[in-house]
Parts: sequence; structure tokens; C-alpha cells
Amino acid sequence: MEGRLIAIGGAEDKTRERVILRCFVESARDGERGADLVVLATASEVPETGSRYAALFSELGARTIEVLRIANREDALAAGREVLDHLERATGLFLTGGSQLRLSSALGGTALAVAIRRRHAEGMVVAGTSAGASLLSEHMIALGDSGSTPRRRLVHLAKGLGLAPDLIIDQHFRRRDRLGRLLTALSYNPGPLGMGVDEDTAAVIDPDGTMQILGAGGVTVVDASRMRFTNSHAVNRGQPLAMLGLHVDFLTTGCRYDLKRRIGLPPEPAARAAIELAVPAE
Repeated sequence: MEGRLIAIGGAEDKTRERVILRCFVESARDGERGADLVVLATASEVPETGSRYAALFSELGARTIEVLRIANREDALAAGREVLDHLERATGLFLTGGSQLRLSSALGGTALAVAIRRRHAEGMVVAGTSAGASLLSEHMIALGDSGSTPRRRLVHLAKGLGLAPDLIIDQHFRRRDRLGRLLTALSYNPGPLGMGVDEDTAAVIDPDGTMQILGAGGVTVVDASRMRFTNSHAVNRGQPLAMLGLHVDFLTTGCRYDLKRRIGLPPEPAARAAIELAVPAE
């Protein structure tokens, strides 16, 4: 059975409750064996990024943590048995933030990417934050501009890892005003669901196709499969696009989404009670 996917919108809490990072570690636990984690920081240009996450996961109780030293495509192509063995033993993989194009151009077509997909299919949990979240998609948002209005050529797509084949995932969503580029991507092909994840927020996707929201913000889900009309093929570059018949859900902590039926669900009673207790009365 496939492993859980955790798409994080970036800027997750690293100093207080660390709810999202704790969820990743707990998800990767293999019974009493604990969590054996691998961190891949290829997307980041900051050398300390991988070590910083390794220290956080150690504090949260992970049993072992290995940081893969894959800085570029040359490193990915040269990844030997030791690197692949780390993945074989891992119960969880964490993809850090940075540039998703830096990440995809390094991994695409390599044995390392093949191993990640295979290990996820075998049950390894995969979490990605910021650029790492985008890479989970089959059709990955590689580049794009901010703005709430969809416009011709506002976004460029590339092939991601394909662990979430029916989703186009964007991150830092409301903070960086990225609705327009997500809608533009869906105008190119309305088949996948569009999912915009806010900062310090995670979409936790179980193998059965159920997604639950965790964190301080929200997740915007756009279903364009029933779109009746778009003129994306006809307008000039930079012009706004018409898109009629979209269905939009905005989900917050505890809300769920059935990815197979494409329907948003309210929090379950126990989750609702916990949320109400956590919110101070006015």
C-alpha cells in the first residue's frame, strides 16, 4: 500500500507546538521500530537546511535521520548504493523548500527519483514543504507570477515526481497571492484538482484518497473538471481568462476532502470538539 503524502505550504512552525512536523514523524513510525527518516534538501541553496530539519526531527523523537547530500543533478546521477540504501531503510522522506525547478531538474529521470516513487508505493511516507510540496504533483507548477486573476501564460508547468498524479499543488498560497497561477494551470488542463496550501498548513493525504487539513491556515481546492467554458486558448499573452463552472472549497484544520468523489467534508465530531476547545471564547 502507498505511503501517506503530506503537502506543506511552507513556513511551518518549527519552534512552538510543531504540529505539522510532529505529524510527519508520527506518520513515519513503524510500530516500535520508530521513524527512520531521510531529508532531501536539494531545492534549497542554504547548506544548513538539511541539518536544521534533521535536528528538529531528532527533537521530535525520530529514531534515525539521514541527510542526503544531493546538491545538483551531477550528485543525483552519481548517487550510489549508500544513498539508495538509506531510502530502502527509510520509513519517511522529507523534501525541503527552495526552488522546485532546481529540485525537479536535479532528480528528473534519475535512479534516485525512481527509488523515491517505488519506496512511496511500498509504504514510505513522503512530506514536502514549499517547493517540496509542489514536486509531489505530476503536473508541477515550476514558475509563475503572483495575482488573483488567471492570465494567459501566467504559469509554467514541468513534470514533478507524480506521487499525487491527480493534483496540481501550489504553496505559500494566500501569502503570495497565487490563486491566478493555479487557475491558469487548470485552464490548460481541467482534469487534475488544483490545491493551494497556505503557510504553516498541511494537506495530509492517506492512501484511501482521504485528505485532512492541519495547521494555522487553509487549503483551497479547485475542481475545474466541470468547467463549461474557457477562452485560455484564444486570448493574448497577459490577458485575463474566462473560466466558467469552477467548484471551489476552502478547508481549514479538521476539514476533510474525498479526492475520489471530489467532495469536501466537515470535521468529524471528535475533531470539531478539539478545535472548539482550542479556540478561546470571545
